[in-house]
Amino acid sequence: MKKMICIAMLTFGFNVFAQSEIPKLPTEVCPLLISEKIPAASLKSVDGLTVDLAKMIASKKTILVFYRGGWCPYCNMHLAALNDAEKELLSLGYQIIAVSPDSPKSLKAIDDKDKINYTLLSDSDGALSKAVGIAFQAPENYKPIITEGSEGVNKTFLPVPAVFILDKEGMIQFEYISPDFKHRISNELLVAAAKSLK
Repeated sequence: MKKMICIAMLTFGFNVFAQSEIPKLPTEVCPLLISEKIPAASLKSVDGLTVDLAKMIASKKTILVFYRGGWCPYCNMHLAALNDAEKELLSLGYQIIAVSPDSPKSLKAIDDKDKINYTLLSDSDGALSKAVGIAFQAPENYKPIITEGSEGVNKTFLPVPAVFILDKEGMIQFEYISPDFKHRISNELLVAAAKSLK
């Protein structure tokens, strides 16, 4: 009987371990779906201050963007495009929050260089990206880049680029997730989705 219990516990342990691992490929992620809620998270601002994401979301409808880091040229183009769409999105009653594994110091460098008007937040430990279901194992050649960008906190994961439109309760009303990091949502589609949910 003891032997059976030990085998059952070992099997359970392996299953829990397997479920806690993040996917190896971006095409294997399992993100939250429309009508699900973004989990509560404490993130860091560009100034290194702790930010309660749920409180920010509760203040205004939100465009929540996940990007790979300031070292990624496709991410930088996307952030610049969002800057161009910000005025229209603000007029529709939205705020933009962009999250990456970069450290606050790396975020500040991007903010200063590109004059980003909206909020950039750090998820260096990946707690939010993993909870949302968009984290995957970084390929070996990316590990030095992400380690440097996160100041040594993140050595293992990347988020799949994603955009979520949230209501004030944090419920997902729209999402765009692209395992191909070169493809991002256009401003036209994002604004049209935001208008349709107003």
